[in-house]
Amino acid sequence: MAIEGDPRPIEGSVIYAIKHESFFEAIDLSALLDQPGVFAKEELFRIPVWGPLGKIYGLVPVARRRGASTLRKMLAAAARLTGEGRPLAIFPEGTRVPHGTHAPLQSGFAGLYKMLKLPVIPVSVDSGPLYHRRWKRSGTLTYRFGEPIPPGLPREEIEARVLAAINAPS
Repeated sequence: MAIEGDPRPIEGSVIYAIKHESFFEAIDLSALLDQPGVFAKEELFRIPVWGPLGKIYGLVPVARRRGASTLRKMLAAAARLTGEGRPLAIFPEGTRVPHGTHAPLQSGFAGLYKMLKLPVIPVSVDSGPLYHRRWKRSGTLTYRFGEPIPPGLPREEIEARVLAAINAPS
């Protein structure tokens, strides 16, 4: 694993917006960040052992099809996690995306950004060519931490900046 940029360029609570190409990102988060509170799709919590352990660790289930009620739960969890001094991590596209492709950001990301008023640190990754679903290849996975994006930007601007940064070539 290689790391480019500063994983902790500012003090205080932040949201890490991470490109999601493979399962590696989920595995590596606890090594990359200091006890992140990670937003993860609700279906993962049904996996025996992993689901209950994820909740104990502080993973936040996201029911992607439940709209405003999900956002309220995400905000409550985010307030608790940031109150504990933990950074937040979200995969703003909502699912794994094949390497080299761009997917629109999900509305939950914009809602968290607007309501929490926290800076965002975009993270690009190049794990797709090494691992996607069933096959793995040897190589070096690179995480590129972008410059912090300040809170308070209009939705169109934050989404454009995050999309550009997480899709920057790694």
